[in-house]
Amino acid sequence: MNKVLLSCTLAAALGGLLFGYDTVIINGAMLDLVKYFHLTPQMQGWTVSSALVGCILGTLMIGKTGDKYGAKRMLQFLAVMFFVSSVGCALAENISVFILSRFIGGLAIGASSIICTTYIAEISPPKHRGLLAATFQLAIVVGILMSLISNYLLLNTGEHNWRWMLFSGAIPSVVFFVMLLVIRDSPRWLVKRGRLEEARNNLEDLSSHEIDPQKTILEIQESINTEKIGKRINLFKKPFRKIIFIGIFVGIFNQLTGIGVVFYYSSQIFSIAGFSSDSSVAQSVILGVTNLIFTVIAMAIIDKVGRKKILLFGQMGMFVVLGLFGYGLLSGNIGGFWLVLLLVAYIAFFASSQGAVVWVLLSEMFPNIIRARGASVGSFANWVVSALLNFLFPVVIGLFGMTQAAQQMGLSYAFLFLAVVTFIGFIYLKKYIVETKGKTLEEIEKEVLC
Repeated sequence: MNKVLLSCTLAAALGGLLFGYDTVIINGAMLDLVKYFHLTPQMQGWTVSSALVGCILGTLMIGKTGDKYGAKRMLQFLAVMFFVSSVGCALAENISVFILSRFIGGLAIGASSIICTTYIAEISPPKHRGLLAATFQLAIVVGILMSLISNYLLLNTGEHNWRWMLFSGAIPSVVFFVMLLVIRDSPRWLVKRGRLEEARNNLEDLSSHEIDPQKTILEIQESINTEKIGKRINLFKKPFRKIIFIGIFVGIFNQLTGIGVVFYYSSQIFSIAGFSSDSSVAQSVILGVTNLIFTVIAMAIIDKVGRKKILLFGQMGMFVVLGLFGYGLLSGNIGGFWLVLLLVAYIAFFASSQGAVVWVLLSEMFPNIIRARGASVGSFANWVVSALLNFLFPVVIGLFGMTQAAQQMGLSYAFLFLAVVTFIGFIYLKKYIVETKGKTLEEIEKEVLC
């Protein structure tokens, strides 16, 4: 790999870092936000999920715009949106401005989740594509950890510490914008625009002249023609209907493990469980460190162990841990250190399975002609369930009452529900998921369409 390829990849991966940073930064600020804006459980849920609604719309809107203007210009625009969102949240004097700012950030997150991954895949030579594509997922995990550490460091900065927490996201936004000034346009986008000479030059620079640019351009043109045919196919008719629904449920069960709830509300979860505000934020940092460590482990073994085995192992592990957490909180038989340990174990199981596997699966499991559309449908289902679940979580807990004992009961039932649906997910995935390890995309296609 050369400097041009590495700089372009790292710049695009910063979009993943902002993805993780901006989605989770609200975690440490949540307890103060509830007090400052006098949020009801419903408004608290909407404050969190407004960004996720933005993510949904961002993924839907970015396709044609990205095709028209290219990844480089669109990512620069998204960097500005990330900055505006961070500053808007930090300066908001009413909840409407805060939610609008969160929504703008959500649009940027959703759009970047599509553009960054596509851009990295398009600039990567085949022999480095797997490693470079994984940098985006790794960057998300690093962004989550950075936001949790930032929250902890800013916890005692005064009455309005939550404003500094939210403003901190402006710093990586500026770095992201500056780095994007030097990246190359995607060769695939240049071919689409008819700028073949520029595409040829970029292919040579990105690959250190290790590939035949003319042959690659012809392959890109053939792929673009295949995509055009694929856009006319009805995904919900045979022979594609079954695999599309499997992809949808892969996205749904990823969120029904409750990962969004744990990362967005972990400080509140620990607070309800009886921990102080300081220790609640500190324990959230421990979850972030665990997430990073086990994501790296999963990246190292995914091609050796196989996607399905890792996925099912993690799914069963999460079922047990979620059930124990809910039971322990409800009965009072498990508390203190053991509750923290259970959530750490939960994050370890998720990061080493669903966290690492689901996006790889969605990129592999669909036939070539509908791969991009199939992955988008699965991703869309994932975001929708995430928005609904994270809106409903504080609402459901609020139904039990506002005392700590009542909220502990609501929290325990919420975790028991997540345990049940995680087990249902295990059964579904065991029955319908095809192992893709070591198989060509063509071999996978024959298997899923049989």
